[in-house]
Amino acid sequence: MSAPSSPRLQHQIRQIPRYGLLALLVLSLFACANSIVGSGYNPTTVAADFDEALYTQSEIKNVVITSINLGARSRNYLEKEAGQIDARITEYMRGNGFNVLPSREFSQRWNNAVLTYGNPMDPTTGRINMKTFVQLMQTVRDQMRDQTEVDAFVFTDLIELDVNFQQGVNRIVRFDGVTRKPALQGAGSGVNADFDWGRPVTAASIQISIYNIDLQKVFLGRGGIELTEAVDTRSGSNFVRRRDIMNNEGFIDEGIALAMHPIIPMAKWPGTEAQ
Repeated sequence: MSAPSSPRLQHQIRQIPRYGLLALLVLSLFACANSIVGSGYNPTTVAADFDEALYTQSEIKNVVITSINLGARSRNYLEKEAGQIDARITEYMRGNGFNVLPSREFSQRWNNAVLTYGNPMDPTTGRINMKTFVQLMQTVRDQMRDQTEVDAFVFTDLIELDVNFQQGVNRIVRFDGVTRKPALQGAGSGVNADFDWGRPVTAASIQISIYNIDLQKVFLGRGGIELTEAVDTRSGSNFVRRRDIMNNEGFIDEGIALAMHPIIPMAKWPGTEAQ
């Protein structure tokens, strides 16, 4: 995924899997009421990069969720969650007026294009050959424009951040518009009294990018989901990778709602103090 566009975001981001496309070409949904409500002002909320005039001009209704990342390829433990995340984004968009085409409409054409032009990603370095990527994306776009009614391409990237717990009695962490408590993992007795809560812990967010049929960027938004590390209760002094990442559907839906605002308005969006 690509680096954050909001100046308020100070997290150090580590990109995360599917094919990644760091600087998507020079290529550079319909707002119905929804039931996901924000939980009050959160200063870490990321304001979307939204070209409202271009969105209106593009008349976007029929979209396809791509099978590739717009940023770097994700890590395996997040990559395996991509399917369920895309399924919930599909449900959310359809429930708010969009016609989401089957993902195979994109993936089959992309895979065929890879056979012709080659894989744009170097498997050793993870770097993207942008010339090849542009050829692939333009080829898929041309085919889908002629053979389907697609209006836009939706890229859904899971990204990982380094975040920090707030100091105080109640340990919480805020990132990308959400507030989360620490998770515990292991068979131990708990957390040591001298546990270093000042060390960074990793968290996952969803970044959603929308490009119109001319491959112009219309929208880029992001929302937090959950922590990807837990306190190791066996030692009581370290963070370890969680085994149950992305098992809270409410957290996933909150992240998606944040990432889609304001194309799909989120009730009580936490990016403003005027609630």
